[in-house]
Amino acid sequence: MNEGLKFGEEAAKLLGVGDIVEWSKWNPQEEEWNLHYGLITSIKNEIRSNRLVSVSKVLPIGGDHQEIEFFTLSLRLVSPSKREELSNEFNS
Repeated sequence: MNEGLKFGEEAAKLLGVGDIVEWSKWNPQEEEWNLHYGLITSIKNEIRSNRLVSVSKVLPIGGDHQEIEFFTLSLRLVSPSKREELSNEFNS
């Protein structure tokens, strides 16, 4: 197996546990994409279809309280969990 970058590993570097993310899901009744939001609970590399990929578990916000698995590449960052730059602004 190639030890280079795993599928979605670059996207995983931008995300972390505790980050709020969004994803879209097709709504066939309205014929449009609906946005959904959730909190990342874990990110790890797993073998899927004989390939090592980055998989994230997300706890949806405001809906079902059951974790959902996503390829990390399909998630978009909404709000990072660490806001160090904001705390520096308040101190100055």
